[in-house]
Formats: sequence, C-alpha cells, structure tokens
Amino acid sequence: MADGSGERARSFGAAAGRYGDYRPSYPDALADALEELSGVALAGARVADVGAGTGIATGLLHARGARVVGVEPGAGMAAEFRRRHPHVPLVRGDGDRLPFASGALDLLAYAQSWHWTDPARSGPEALRVLRPGGALAVWSNDPDVDVGWIAGQEERIEERFGPGWYVNEHPRPQAGLEFTTRSLRWSRRVPVDVHLAKLATHSLFLIGRAGTDEFLDEERERLRELFPGGTVEEHYVVDLRVARAGRPERPRT
Repeated sequence: MADGSGERARSFGAAAGRYGDYRPSYPDALADALEELSGVALAGARVADVGAGTGIATGLLHARGARVVGVEPGAGMAAEFRRRHPHVPLVRGDGDRLPFASGALDLLAYAQSWHWTDPARSGPEALRVLRPGGALAVWSNDPDVDVGWIAGQEERIEERFGPGWYVNEHPRPQAGLEFTTRSLRWSRRVPVDVHLAKLATHSLFLIGRAGTDEFLDEERERLRELFPGGTVEEHYVVDLRVARAGRPERPRT
C-alpha cells in the first residue's frame, strides 16, 4: 500500500452517500467475463465482495443471482451499504482477516479495493477461504487515458498534486495465485457537475489536500468551455484479473 494509505482509506466514510451517488457502476460484460475467466457460474454461487463500500459491485453480483455477502471495514460505508442493499448480508471485516471459514466461498471479489490490503496477508487469506476450484477476482474502473480530454485532466491533477493521486495497485502473482487478465472498455454520459462530484469522491480530494477545491472550480470552467452542451462522456477501462484456486489432486490408483 502507498504511504498515507490509512488516512486515504478512512476518508471515504464521511462521503459514503456521495460515493454511492456519483461513482460509476460496471458494464454488463463484466459479469460475463467473470464467469468465463473464473469458471464459476454466478447464479447460486457463494461470493464475498471485500471492501464492498456502498455496494456498487455487490449489486451487480446479486443481480446475477449470486449468494453474495458484502465485507466492509468502515462504519460510514457499511451504513450506506445497508441503506442501499437492505436484503444483502453485510459483515464488518477486511481482506487481511477474512471473516469466513476455510473453503467457504466459490468466488472472492475485490472491486476497487485490493490496494487497501496487505497482499502478503490477503493473498493467503484468499486461498484459505476459497474452495478448491474457486476463484479470486480483482478489478478496477480506471479512467481511459487513451481519450484526449481524460488524459489532459490526469496530467493537470498530477502537475498540481504529484503522481500517485489515483490509488490503485494491481495484484501481483504469488504462491497459488496466477492471474489471467481481461480489459473491458465502456463509457457513460453525465453532466459536468456529476463528473466533478465523482472526481471529488477520490481520496486525494477527501483528505482535504490544500488546493483541491480550487482545482475543481478551475476544472469546472475548463470543462464547460470544452463541452458547451454541459455533458461529458466518461470513458473507463475495467481491468479484471482472475486467479483460480488449485484443484485437489486425484487419488492415485
């Protein structure tokens, strides 16, 4: 995890409502790719969404028929999760100490949350709670910097606040976890103010870093000039990484 990650991780609680309102969901193709790469049919599968936040990914998994449980360490996010998904179970916990029995899950999911864990702990924990043949799925919704205006915005943020503002670390191979990767491009059209409200839910802006309010005001004027109709098309790349847990060896005859 990056330096200051504890402060950034804790920053989301006070903004849970805004996070749920403005953060994007995921394309329908994500669920299909999950099933293909994991070999797990979501309908009826025992799934945990770790670092569930307000339940954006949990809702997608639940809609596909998974018996999903949210896992969330933060009180503010957990309260917002329960408000938005009152019929989905939620437990308090984190990826370094999963509150599940060994071999209990078919699929373990981390949506935008793997980087808040210690991989030296969360990796072995994933292998512990997955059944043989189950799968760990880690994904993120990253801004598509191949799109010109998005690349320009990323450059302006880094010029003002330095690199590393967008906290996201992809999982690395470790014992028992070899990942297969799939990229899914998609977009959504939103008003300029909704885009900026989404930007303001990222931890850089939530921790009260000096100059962030001024930056958002400047960005509003810039985007209104660039998009006089008042609507932007946000482009994303879902980076999906799936590792299957080992299957038991067949007994020798």
